[in-house]
Amino acid sequence: MALEKKLSDLNNALQRLQEAFEQSKLHENGATYTFFRDSTIQRFEFTLEITWKTIKTFLQEHEGIACRSPKGCMREFFSSGHLTEDEVTTLLMMIDDRNLATHTYHEALAEQIFTHIQTYLPLLQKIYKLLKETIQ
Repeated sequence: MALEKKLSDLNNALQRLQEAFEQSKLHENGATYTFFRDSTIQRFEFTLEITWKTIKTFLQEHEGIACRSPKGCMREFFSSGHLTEDEVTTLLMMIDDRNLATHTYHEALAEQIFTHIQTYLPLLQKIYKLLKETIQ
């Protein structure tokens, strides 16, 4: 099943994101901080990409809903009753941050996105757990 493979990939991506975030925090006042911060942002981009594609597959296989874009899939996931309004708003902000990180690079923007990851990570983990529990 495609969804199980995507969930496995998502779990791995979340673990790597958590590790990168923790390493960044450990090196926050050191010379290598920007390296770890930027690595965390890159892992965030990968993780969000896997998240929306996993949600897309879940919606198709379990809800019969076809969505084509990251924001469209997040809205459909919300409309299907899997997220609160605050959670879908946060997910849409994540997509905006990912788009900014992918297409521009400014030190202040990198720091802002990194700060947001602390809020984003628990929601991404919650979504993984919800999807995993739903298909079992």
